[in-house]
Amino acid sequence: MNHQKYRAYPPMNLTERQWPNAVITKAPVWSSVDLRDGNQALPVPMGVDRKIAMFNMLKGVGFKEIEVAFPSASNTDFSFVRTLIERGMADGITLQVLTQAREHLIRRTYESLIGCKSAILHFYNSTSVAQRRIVFRMEKPEILKIAVDGAKLVKQLASETDCDIRYEYSPESFTGTEMEYARDVCEAVLDVLQPTADRKVIINLPATVEMATPNIYADQIEWFCRNLSGRDSVLISLHAHNDRGTAVAATELGMMAGADRVEGTLFGNGERTGNVDILTLAMNLYSQGIDPGLVIPNVDELIATYENCTGMTVPQRHPWVGELVYTAFSGSHQDAISKGLKDFSDKKPDFWEVPYLPIDPQDIGRQYEAVIRINSQSGKGGVAFIMEQEFGYHLPKAMHPEFGAIIKLKSDSTGKELAGSEIFDAFQETYLAAETPYSLAGYRFASQDGTVAIEADILADGITTGIAGSGNGPISAFFNGLKTAFGIDAGFETYEEHALGSGETAEAVAYIELVRDGKAWFGVGRDRNTTTASYRAILSALNRMKKGTRN
Repeated sequence: MNHQKYRAYPPMNLTERQWPNAVITKAPVWSSVDLRDGNQALPVPMGVDRKIAMFNMLKGVGFKEIEVAFPSASNTDFSFVRTLIERGMADGITLQVLTQAREHLIRRTYESLIGCKSAILHFYNSTSVAQRRIVFRMEKPEILKIAVDGAKLVKQLASETDCDIRYEYSPESFTGTEMEYARDVCEAVLDVLQPTADRKVIINLPATVEMATPNIYADQIEWFCRNLSGRDSVLISLHAHNDRGTAVAATELGMMAGADRVEGTLFGNGERTGNVDILTLAMNLYSQGIDPGLVIPNVDELIATYENCTGMTVPQRHPWVGELVYTAFSGSHQDAISKGLKDFSDKKPDFWEVPYLPIDPQDIGRQYEAVIRINSQSGKGGVAFIMEQEFGYHLPKAMHPEFGAIIKLKSDSTGKELAGSEIFDAFQETYLAAETPYSLAGYRFASQDGTVAIEADILADGITTGIAGSGNGPISAFFNGLKTAFGIDAGFETYEEHALGSGETAEAVAYIELVRDGKAWFGVGRDRNTTTASYRAILSALNRMKKGTRN
């Protein structure tokens, strides 16, 4: 790798820059280019049916400006624009169409818009040093003339149509252009188009190829906003590509630097490494308490439509919406999430604050069940969370290490992630099904003067044994009877119980901890009767102790 064949991008000489202290307080004007820039980057471009499905999805999300085609590039693109107009599908939407600043292409583009109610005609020509020298072999005046001639024709043809036409001009490869020259070209175009504060022209400043760190793009945008004449009659638009992987950051800094509008694609599809991801930008705003201006009630539906239309796949770690984004495998993360969700549920604070979850997954149609998944890296808190959220078992805090170790051993042995059902199966096998050597056959008790006396039948190794005991309650009486009858040398450490379910079908779940020689064994019992559930929990712990199975 010969790094010496490359050179650093020169920084801007911008004094007293303001953007580092700026704060984004509102969403920009959004323009989706999924159907044009995104579509041209697909290995298999979308057909009409898939384009319509994508268009309808973008409308549903809330885009008001959608760049739908390059009508002069192909009959397919031209026909798609016509289809949207003739079927009335574009009502309420401003259709944006793209063309190079060349006469025959501009004329063909206007033909595609006949009958359209509202449109943005987006014309461009490349202005960068490299494009002028290598591609067009033209000097600055020649490149400027292309832009001006295009603007004159665009304006002339607009006056000959009944469509409400707005204008957008892009000095393509803006970031590779000298800033003064880029400004001069744009001002020459604006001199032709004559925008007003009520009828603004869009000047789109694309990072056609991302060439530098995001701060330099912000410097360029701030310089341009400062030095452009008639700034109040212009919407400054950003169109960042992701070659360096920083398009989102560059766009956010560009907004801080004064930009009003953002073009991008919903999941970042586009040439090379893609366009800026509008969904990520919108969710970034949302997470800061800012209305993003887009509606994302069920992100999985958006992903399904996007993947079906484009043939692309949304990565599992895609910001905000990937399949694994709201999933924690780390034990410490799981514990923090579990505690955070409980705290939020109990206290109902004004603002969301849960460790490791920057937003509430339910806001975009995700469920808490998917937050924590279990593998060999998972902790005891995550296992307890699964048991509570998916199955309703509120394991005592002291029980978390024991059952967590059991699940960790199981995951280690299989070398894979465990589904919730597999965790519950292990719970049932370990605790609820621990019925030998001792099981409950029946019992009866009576209470007098604060003392409870019990008689119970215990099936031990296939033989029914009657036991008797007394204590200050049914549980202590039963345990004392077991100790006497079977010579049990253990202490009763913990007891907790709760209802499982509600109404007539509700059951009681009891948790018992027995300790012997400094070692603890938990048992779990379940029954419609709370006392029976407690007795079964004691026997569950006793059976596990007898077998020495702690994990």
